Amino acid sequence: MPTDDNSTQNDSAQSSGETLGAKNAEPASSAEKDPSDWVTGDEPMTGAQRSYLDSLARQAGEELSADLTKAEASEQIDRLQDETGHGNSGS
Repeated sequence: MPTDDNSTQNDSAQSSGETLGAKNAEPASSAEKDPSDWVTGDEPMTGAQRSYLDSLARQAGEELSADLTKAEASEQIDRLQDETGHGNSGS
């Protein structure tokens, strides 16, 4: 059975100093539970968080560390959603 080399590459990239996002973009935010209260908040961000953060950061014209925890990634997603207008507020 083939293995998923992508997940291995993503895991190793999280500690490589790699950045997410682009140098040219715009701002956004959202969360129900405070990420600092998460039991797994100190674990590395998920693949879905990484992908979404990359897209949001590119739109916002920002670069972010790829070494974020789940909680840090959630906070950055919330902030970037507000800045880019992709938040739940609809404004």
